[in-house]
Order: sequence, then structure tokens, then C-alpha cells
Amino acid sequence: MTSAVEQLAMRPLGERPGRGYWVLVAAMAALVVLGLVAWIIQLREGLGVTGLSSSVPWGVYIVNFIFFVGISYAGTLLSAVLRLVHAGWRRPITRIAEVVTVSSLVIAAVMIPADLGRPVIAPWQMLISGRGESPLVWDMVVLTTYLVAAFIFLVIPMIPDMARCRDTHPTGTGPRYRLYSWMAASWNGHARQWQRLERAMGILAITIIPVAILAHSAVAWIFGVTPRPVWNSTIFAPYFVVGAVFSGTAVIVVIMAAYRRVFHLHVFFTERHFVRLGYILLTLNLVYMYFTFSEYWTIGYTVQADYQAPLASILSGAHAWAFWFAIILGMLVPAALVALPWTRTVGGITTASVLVVTGMWLKRWIIVVPPLETGMTPGSLASYAPTWVEGAITLAGGAALVLIFLGFQRLFPVISIWEVEYGDEEDHVPAANVRNGEVPA
Repeated sequence: MTSAVEQLAMRPLGERPGRGYWVLVAAMAALVVLGLVAWIIQLREGLGVTGLSSSVPWGVYIVNFIFFVGISYAGTLLSAVLRLVHAGWRRPITRIAEVVTVSSLVIAAVMIPADLGRPVIAPWQMLISGRGESPLVWDMVVLTTYLVAAFIFLVIPMIPDMARCRDTHPTGTGPRYRLYSWMAASWNGHARQWQRLERAMGILAITIIPVAILAHSAVAWIFGVTPRPVWNSTIFAPYFVVGAVFSGTAVIVVIMAAYRRVFHLHVFFTERHFVRLGYILLTLNLVYMYFTFSEYWTIGYTVQADYQAPLASILSGAHAWAFWFAIILGMLVPAALVALPWTRTVGGITTASVLVVTGMWLKRWIIVVPPLETGMTPGSLASYAPTWVEGAITLAGGAALVLIFLGFQRLFPVISIWEVEYGDEEDHVPAANVRNGEVPA
């Protein structure tokens, strides 16, 4: 007999998608195809079709890489840390957080070949000739380890729910049934299996946190250990880590709001979930604003000669619009929306999260582009403007993330059913309350 939680969580799997769903799928697929066409043109014509040059070798692709690696980090922390501290309210959001981690890491990995002039030869050369003292080698090793660990961290807790999908499959045959059977791994719900699952999740949660910290720290060290003005900073690793959790938490809030509205999952994603994530967002926002102030205050106060040009470009020059958008609309306004009681609602926190996501992408732009444009020697200035090829590949990355979530919810429950049910029993909440929409938050 299926529970009320199971019926609600698995409802999107059995419903026929409406016209709006297929319109969205078609639009996102068209953007992905456009990105593939742009990449083929880039492979055929070379990096000359982009705005990159010998003076500015990194641009939008590296901005995207940092951004997508960053949002993956919040999925890990929200799921792993909250699991370790036994925060019961996190149960409905853990699977979304874990999917964000894996999908964003995959898209981030795609941005590296896009940035390389010879994407087939370069990774192979790094494997056979890479030097251990190179930050790029550190980055490749740590991110590969992180991706494998994140995938395991996503799949292992899905086993009980895959057994439910297998056992409730209407036909008991076909590709979907075989997929569920394979992912269920002969699960039958015995006490020993539950003990092993809990032990495995505890070990994975403890292990993946330092791996995630190292992953984004390695990305930061690529900049921090480079003797270039603005980049050569000792705070870049913690600065990047805090920014990663900040932007990733905002992405999770946006995805939750979309699922809540489209699939009517108000029972699971309650206002309390948004408020608690809002508090996390506000805390990270304040910490990130402190790091930002510390970075630019120390640079601006000393007024070293080689820092003057990039700082002027960021604060009042060509890139000032992006910097002040990130500061005002990406940090100050979201902080106010979450802090003020009358805007601390689902709509207000979601709006704050959208602004944070936009602002944090622009903040990555500020980190990457202006220091490269000003060069290493006084007076050596360059300019960078992304072309339609780079824009198409960037849009394709975002569209691919949306497609992954659209496809995931058609195959798998976006709610961890067994964890929510376990929470009901642990909190002594009757099943009737769940049917009435009173899932504990």
C-alpha cells in the first residue's frame, strides 16, 4: 500500500506533461543545438571566432566554469552538512541539492574544452605531460574526484525510492522498469540494508565536504597563485568557497520555487523551507560582502601602481556597471528582501535568489576579465567583448541545466520519499496530516 507521501512525490512521474512543458523543452533544446552549432564553428574556424586573444586568453567560458563549479558546492553542503547535523527540515530538498551538484559539475566540465583551442589533444597532453606543481593539474584531479563522489552521493540515497518505482511500475517491463531495477540494487527493505544505507550516507557526507572545499579552493588557487594584479590574493580560496555556497543556495531556491509552482509541491516545499534557506542566504551574503569589502579596500587603500588600472576599470570604468550591479542588486537588495519581515516570503526570497544568481555571475566576470585587459606591464591595455559564439555556448550551458531537471523529474522523484516518511515517523506525524498538506517543515 502506497503512502500519502509516495503518492504526492511520484505524481509528476505518472502525469502527462502539458503543452507548456514541451514548449519549454523545445526552447531549451533549441538553445543547446545552437550552442553545439557555435562550438562546431569554433572547432572549424578556431578561437578567432571568439573575443579571446593572446592578451585576454580567458573570458566567458572561464566565467561559466567558475560559476557552475560554484553552484555545485551548495548542493553538497546543504545536503551533507544538514544531514550530519540531523536537520529534519532538509529532507524534502536533499535530492534537488544533490542533482544541482552533479549537473552543474558536468556543465562546468564542458566549458573547459570550449575554452581550449585543441580540446581533444590538450586534455591528453595534460594527462601524460602535466606537471605536479601546475594548479591546472590540481584542478583536473580534484574536480574529477569531486564529480565521482557527488554522483555516488546522489545515487546511493536513491536506492530505496528506485525500489518503490520498480515495485509500483504499471507494466513490470520496458526500459524504465529495467532502469529502476538496476538502480534499486536488489533492495528489499531489510533492517540490515537500512543500517548499511545509513552508514554509507554518513561516511559519504563526511568525505564529500572536504573534497568539495578542495575542489573550489583549487579553482581559486589557479588565480591566487598567479602573479597578476588583483588575482594574487591570499583570501581567494575562502572567498571563492563562500561565493560558491552563496550562489548555489540561490540556485536551489529558484529550482524549488519552480518545482513548487509547476508541480504543486507546496506540501513539501513549504514557506518555512524558503525562510530557512533565506536565513542561510542572508548569512552567506553578509560574509561575502565582508570578503568583497576586504578585497577592494586593501587594494584601493594601498594604491599600488600596477593595481590602479584594473581597479579603475572595475570601480568606474568599462566594467563598473557589472561591479555595481553585483554589489547593489546582487548583494544589498537580496539582503534587504530576506532581512525585512514583510518581504521574507516565498516570492521575496525567490526574487532575492534570482538577483543573487545574476549578480554572482557578473562578479565572476569582474574577477576574470578586467585584470586580463589591463595586462602585466603599465600601459599594456587590451579589450575583450564576447561574440555570438561565446554567447550561444553560454546559453546552451544554462539550457542544458534546465533540460537535466526537466528530464530528471520525468524519470525520478524529486523528493526523497523514504527520508520524508522517516521524518514523519520520527516526528510522530500521522499520515492523515500528510494527506492534508501538513508535511513537517
